[in-house]
Amino acid sequence: MDATLALPLLVALIGVALFFDFLNGLHDAANSIATIVSTRVLRPQYAVAWAAFFNFIAFLFFGLHVAETLGKGIIDPAIVSPQVIFAALTGAISWNIITWVFGIPSSSSHALVGGLVGAGLAKSGGDALVLSGLLKTVGAIFMSPMIGFLLALVLVLIVSWLFVRQTPFAVDRTFRVMQFVSASLYSLGHGGNDAQKTMGIIAVLLFSQGYLGSDFYVPFWVVISCQSAMALGTLFGGWRIVHTMGSKITRLNPMQGFCAETGGALTLFGATWLGIPVSTTHTITGAIVGVGAARRVSAVRWGLAGNIVIAWVVTLPAAAIISALTFFACSLFG
Repeated sequence: MDATLALPLLVALIGVALFFDFLNGLHDAANSIATIVSTRVLRPQYAVAWAAFFNFIAFLFFGLHVAETLGKGIIDPAIVSPQVIFAALTGAISWNIITWVFGIPSSSSHALVGGLVGAGLAKSGGDALVLSGLLKTVGAIFMSPMIGFLLALVLVLIVSWLFVRQTPFAVDRTFRVMQFVSASLYSLGHGGNDAQKTMGIIAVLLFSQGYLGSDFYVPFWVVISCQSAMALGTLFGGWRIVHTMGSKITRLNPMQGFCAETGGALTLFGATWLGIPVSTTHTITGAIVGVGAARRVSAVRWGLAGNIVIAWVVTLPAAAIISALTFFACSLFG
């Protein structure tokens, strides 16, 4: 396709990608603020502003390894076309909206991966898939909540031992301050991992149309645009999912909120540095379940947690199906 003739379509698709990034921030705002809101350390309107700020500046702290994985590690960049990107984004956006309406904390990340897989399969079959990157991402579906769970559980045990001689009031006062730190770290991890996914989509689209030359890279204006779109989405919140994440799974106090956010943040930092596009939703949910289970097993509402797990499993194939149907529909008109 001639790059000049594709310019209006290219601009429109970049707009759709940034809209997905905005929805990602909206949908996943709960991941960053659910614990600090549920422990009443910050009011919701202040919490979203806090999270949005750290979402935006995340690019200062991380490389772009996740963007490279999404751009060329899920489907072969050689088969990427505007139709493929449009179908992938449609699948991801549609599933995000469905789960947002019903208050289900599913994964925007895996909706996007599912969208890419569905569009790639619809265009070129199994040859379109980059199995190494795809298997790494699917593996993270199971590993990230487990790691978040274990880190949060261990942190609760360590903190409980360190503060065993403190009064409950003193512990509560200390961790109300410490939660500002843990919420900031988690928001950095969220912005660092999730915004890069849209960067990868836009960069591979530009690459496929010849705008990046012979080498794949992520232009700085793409980085700033994606961080801004995600931060703006976070500012608009995601109150249905905040309620589910912050109070329905288990009740949290400030110490537990600190442990959940810190365990989640450490998981995200490691995944981002390794270039693995993990789900921030999976990670924080695993961490919240971990701190609840540390208190007592019955403190976790396992039925709701089980429903969330089902939503996780369904997300990738559901987005892939919507994406593939969209690609076939586009083919009829193109």
